[in-house]
Amino acid sequence: MTTATEPKSEKIQTIISDVSNLTVLELSELVKALETKFGVSAAAPVAVAASAPVAAGGAPEQKTEFEVILSGSGDKKIQVIKVIRELTGLGLKEAKDLVDGAPKTIKASVTKEEAENIKVKVEAAGGKVDLK
Repeated sequence: MTTATEPKSEKIQTIISDVSNLTVLELSELVKALETKFGVSAAAPVAVAASAPVAAGGAPEQKTEFEVILSGSGDKKIQVIKVIRELTGLGLKEAKDLVDGAPKTIKASVTKEEAENIKVKVEAAGGKVDLK
């Protein structure tokens, strides 16, 4: 006997069972294939559907700590050194060594918001930043 929320069709129940066993990557691939096949976009429903298997499957949580890495100083090296000094509290020599030795970690174990703020400041000065 089926409940009010359970589909009566065995085909539908089988599909739901199969989809619930997919990984997030496989689910993403399925959604793209369905969008292509039927010429539609399922952006909002996908977010809801994708979050359910992740929570149920015990997948790792979203990353909360980031490492900000200076990957290059660009052509405005002095400006980048000034920003690095401001962000880290390093002395002139240490900040210059960090910029000269790129790629180097500017800050580690920072929040996503702080990492994004650092990235914006360094890139505004002409540097290149990667977040990991």
